[in-house]
Amino acid sequence: MVDCAGCLNYPCYRGEKCARGQELNAYGELSKMVYEKAEERKIMEVAARIEGEHYMEWTRLEEIMQFCREMGYRRIGLAHCVGLTGEALLVKKILEREFSVAAICCKFSGINKKNYGLAQVNCSVYEAICNPVGQALVLNDEKTDLNLIIGLCVGHDLLFTRYSEAPVTTLIVKDRVTGHNPAVVLYSNYYKKKLLR
Repeated sequence: MVDCAGCLNYPCYRGEKCARGQELNAYGELSKMVYEKAEERKIMEVAARIEGEHYMEWTRLEEIMQFCREMGYRRIGLAHCVGLTGEALLVKKILEREFSVAAICCKFSGINKKNYGLAQVNCSVYEAICNPVGQALVLNDEKTDLNLIIGLCVGHDLLFTRYSEAPVTTLIVKDRVTGHNPAVVLYSNYYKKKLLR
């Protein structure tokens, strides 16, 4: 199984061969064919330009906005968790200064979890399902150019991405414990010890 995470010096980063170089080179050639397609090529060019010209200067939201400008994206979709409604509203206000924005909440359909036989957090109250497929279908009808995920649950983000016709990127990753900053557990000795037990 491939294990770049276990590599200590990343010779590929310097254009050198690694121990698995011959085996992995074929994937580089296959990728090159994909990048020759017009849209994929433009995405790669714009992403490289933003990284190169604004490295360590812009937040992810600023990079996304510039990416949309350079790609010619005008209609942006927000697929957000009901728990991040405040964040979604602020993102919408920021984006609406220059883009058309459609925002759809995960609970919009109001369908009872019991109707689907899904586990409830609290069985004594009504719980609506999160509907990531429905969110994607709504934004497909809105003809968005790019969709942003704002705090969808693990699994729901997968389904949303699968059914979205527009490309998808994540603005905010849900992590209820870390204030939506999942990487923080990798920097905390307490969490590292807990996760490596």
